[in-house]
Amino acid sequence: MNRVRSLFRVLLVFTAGSMWSLAAWVAPTLFFAQPNRELAGVLAGRLFHIESILCACVALAALVLPGRGRFIWLYLAGALLAVDQWLLRRPMAAAHAHGAAYGLTFGAWHGLSAVLYAIACAAMLLLVWNDDLR
Repeated sequence: MNRVRSLFRVLLVFTAGSMWSLAAWVAPTLFFAQPNRELAGVLAGRLFHIESILCACVALAALVLPGRGRFIWLYLAGALLAVDQWLLRRPMAAAHAHGAAYGLTFGAWHGLSAVLYAIACAAMLLLVWNDDLR
């Protein structure tokens, strides 16, 4: 069981670090280095999609561990990324294509998505900061 917990700790820290890295410098670097903003957006969107799947998988794995109740911040992060990815993505794409969706512009949808992602990152920070993960 100790090896499973150690492996889970590595996955958890990897997930938190990749979330922060994607938001802090990977996505901004894509938009800085790629002159085609549409391509940069597609690439960033794909990376955020992969990150959502990774976080959801780690959250699901936490459900089978002993002491699973202490991973509430992970569950929150996974739920927020799931909402962002599987509920907000379509309206955001529609707003990008047509100027607005459900009364909100692409910028508004993108802002809502960014806020959810930032809260998920903060939840992961709280998890790592407050828990010794043993």
